[in-house]
Amino acid sequence: MKNYDVVIIGAGASGLMCALTAGQRGRSILILDHTDRVGNKILVSGGGSCNFTNLYLDAEHYISGNPHFCKSALSRFSQYDFISLVEKYHVSYQERQLGQLFCNGNSVEILNFLLEECRLSGVKNLNRCTIKKIEKDNSFTVITNSEDYVTESLVIATGGLSMPTIGATGFGYEVAEQFGLKVQSRQPGLVPLTFSNDDLENYSDLSGISIDVDVSCNGQSFREALLFTHKGVSGPAVLQISNYWQPGEEVVINLLPNINLTETIKQWQKERPKMELKNLIGELLTRRVAHRWLELWYHNKPVNQYNEKEINEVADIFHVWRIRPSGTEGYKVAEVTRGGIDTDELSSKTFEARKMKGLYFIGEVVDVTGWLGGYNLQWAWSSGYCAGQFV
Repeated sequence: MKNYDVVIIGAGASGLMCALTAGQRGRSILILDHTDRVGNKILVSGGGSCNFTNLYLDAEHYISGNPHFCKSALSRFSQYDFISLVEKYHVSYQERQLGQLFCNGNSVEILNFLLEECRLSGVKNLNRCTIKKIEKDNSFTVITNSEDYVTESLVIATGGLSMPTIGATGFGYEVAEQFGLKVQSRQPGLVPLTFSNDDLENYSDLSGISIDVDVSCNGQSFREALLFTHKGVSGPAVLQISNYWQPGEEVVINLLPNINLTETIKQWQKERPKMELKNLIGELLTRRVAHRWLELWYHNKPVNQYNEKEINEVADIFHVWRIRPSGTEGYKVAEVTRGGIDTDELSSKTFEARKMKGLYFIGEVVDVTGWLGGYNLQWAWSSGYCAGQFV
């Protein structure tokens, strides 16, 4: 058996941050991971450019059974703390829409400096390591396919169920249940929504069209792009609202959020009276979407032939498109996992389990889910840093 002060299971964003932080305190650290390479979700983040944080960080951008749980960690290791680390290593970056920060190069730059910080702190990293069993006596014993490791502090940083093709598993939840911790139900988060059979027949051939919309569900709204797919709808606006949607619920989409279509049609009646309505709306939206909506839900004619009641009805079909998704595209394409280790089971300061001294849970495995836009990686950095101060 080999002894370490801290064993971290999971070499993703939170695990690496925890390791380098604890290593800087002089702790002996071992990271174990079952995949071939570390930091897989870092590498695919932001389409390979790594959306590493967001300037507009706020607890309101996170979903959890306890909305206050994330506040302590986010304040103790903020977006500016991680930006300082990025700048220390001279990684060039840019701000995109809504405060999102991306590398000008690619994600490997972020991963490389995290690994360098780990190296400088003496962290040992072991890949292709299968955990067979975890036992607890005075210390934790982690039994693997190669050796057994004994540690006083065991950190679970294994992530959620999203993106199984790059190594995601439910291992972290199994460990929590082994030690009697409550785990909240889990669902795919930041994930495309799928059409019902009727909607699939009506809209699937619009696949590839992207439009700016306002999407609402359960009192939450997002104004971003929607993308039609051959299965349903995706794009940033839909991924965001998927975190608030539950099966069977309705999603309301405003296809023309910048425009009062009622007033616009009345203006067209004065200025362009003989133009067909579908072509005029096609100038605001796209021709294919405008034509399809009128084919399905109304009738097309020259704009001067609509009375006030008809104008209001036409406006309604574009401003209030209601869909009842059949489901989501699932964990295979979901960016995160909603739910996870119940936050009541953990200290918000240390991330140690209240029922089991020396056992810590950080990152996506915890019931804290951020919006799209760098919030989930920031949660990984913040929770990993805070646990690293105490393990």
